[in-house]
Amino acid sequence: MPSMTKPDDQKPVSGRRPRASSQARIAQILAAARELLAGQGVAGLSIYSVAEHARIPPSSVYHFFASVPALLNALTADVHAAFRASLAEPVDHDRLGCWRDLSRLVEQRMLAIYQHDAAARQLILAQHGLSEVTQADHQHDIELAGLMQVLFERHFELPILPRDVDVFALALELGDRVYARSVHLHGSITPRMAEEGMRVFDAYLALYLPPYLPKRAQI
Repeated sequence: MPSMTKPDDQKPVSGRRPRASSQARIAQILAAARELLAGQGVAGLSIYSVAEHARIPPSSVYHFFASVPALLNALTADVHAAFRASLAEPVDHDRLGCWRDLSRLVEQRMLAIYQHDAAARQLILAQHGLSEVTQADHQHDIELAGLMQVLFERHFELPILPRDVDVFALALELGDRVYARSVHLHGSITPRMAEEGMRVFDAYLALYLPPYLPKRAQI
């Protein structure tokens, strides 16, 4: 398991926007790390293994990423970028009969990312015990939940939600716990556990959203 580092070591070394050549090298490093993560899990990841897999010197990896947690945080950000992009995809307003239709659509899109991205499953759903990655995932979840609430409000008139509880973030995290359980038991998200995760997501939202919400006019 990679050693823990100070918070300052968990970001690319340079805070400036990298040049095109640097961006290409960063992409090469992250691609190698993603492949290793998908095949061997977090325990098999090191700066040296990534360098070997990418066929570059370890110093080149260290130049951009001072530690393994820095690499993992960058990969986690990539996964959440895919989640955010899924929320930005078009939604057929006319086909939404109730908020649960939108809920299922959103969860199915995110499940598709998990199903096709083994690295995403390893980072977010596997039990790797890396607090830095877990904290980064939590922060990304808060941002994702905000975008999700905006999406729901675009299609339905939501009731006033509590200020001291992030309802959508908790729904996301609860659904992920079910998917994580499936990955732990079966190595993947099985169809049955995918359905259970979506049910948990809906069930928590239903504590705050009534069965019927007024649908907004054509958008």
